[in-house]
Formats: sequence, structure tokens, C-alpha cells
Amino acid sequence: MTDDYIIEGEVFEDERGKLRFVNRFDMSEIVRFYEIAPKNEQIIRAWQGHEFEKKWFYCLSGSFICNIINIDSFDNPSDELIPKRVELNSENPQILEVPNGFATGIKASSKDARLQVFSNFGLKESKEDDYRYPLEKWQAEW
Repeated sequence: MTDDYIIEGEVFEDERGKLRFVNRFDMSEIVRFYEIAPKNEQIIRAWQGHEFEKKWFYCLSGSFICNIINIDSFDNPSDELIPKRVELNSENPQILEVPNGFATGIKASSKDARLQVFSNFGLKESKEDDYRYPLEKWQAEW
């Protein structure tokens, strides 16, 4: 993984078709996954944070803009925190690893985009570690 929280993947193509893979992605911590398929490219899902849960994002189709923020205090986070912007595209296989202690915001940047999300927490544990902040809390490039 780079400093940008990205786990790089690869593409293989031959006469049979194309394979996209991220063999460096260690899935041993994963206990569940789900898919996000936004209704359109105007919807922004932000901000959701987890003090203890980790998440991994993989773009299945289209493209997404993801903003992540390292939260300084989950009960009263600073308004001055600066999001880090990451773009995911299904043509370039990458996984965005979001460590515990972060909040995320996502927005599809293409029609019919789909995002796979992996988690190291079960649903009950995730809900108990869920922090929501208003979209206007931090300025981000969408």
C-alpha cells in the first residue's frame, strides 16, 4: 500500500477477454461486504466515520470520487480537517484502504457506477461504531 491508501491491482488481457485483479489485497480481515450503486452522479454520501472499523473500496464499474478524513475527535471533530481526494475507476483496478479512525464521503462520477465495500466488522458492530457528520462539515472536491 502507498501513502495514498491505495492497493494497486493489475489487468491481464488476451483473446479470451480481460481480467482485473488485486492480488496484493489481503482479505483475511474481511467479515462482510456490500455494494453501493448510486441513483445518479449528483448524490454525495458523506460523511460517515468509524473509530474502530476499517473499510476497503473497490470500483466495480464506472468511477467514483472518494474523500477521506483522519478524524481528530469523533465526539467533536475539528472543522479545519482537510479531506484527501481519491479517484477510483473500474478500468484501473485499485482498492482504497480506509483505516479505522477515518470518515469517508463518496460520489459517483459516471453513470451506472458501482462500488464494492469490504469491512472488518459485522453489521451490529459497525452500527455501534457509526458516526455521521453533515455534508457541509468539511470542504471537499467532488
